[in-house]
Amino acid sequence: MKKIIVLAMAVVMTLAFVSLSFAKKSDIEFPAVAGEGKVTFSHEIHTEKNKMACKECHPALFQTKKGADVLKMADMEAGKNCGACHNGEKAFSVKDQAKCGNCHKK
Repeated sequence: MKKIIVLAMAVVMTLAFVSLSFAKKSDIEFPAVAGEGKVTFSHEIHTEKNKMACKECHPALFQTKKGADVLKMADMEAGKNCGACHNGEKAFSVKDQAKCGNCHKK
């Protein structure tokens, strides 16, 4: 009986872990700042479309707790947060004014 309970617990824990691995991560909305439109970060675009792993950003560039990070354009332009990848080499640059509308929606 003990073996059955242990086996059942192992199965439940495995299923829980697998379901968390495939859980859809929600989009994150950042408020408009200095007249620019709000920014909605899409986990789907970054992880599914661009094939990025969560560990590429978390926890080095961003905390995993929603609302824990305060984003500033000056920081991004210095290569922090989004600017670590959006530098004109890996992805479009946060300094490219023609691309502002890619992130900021009015």
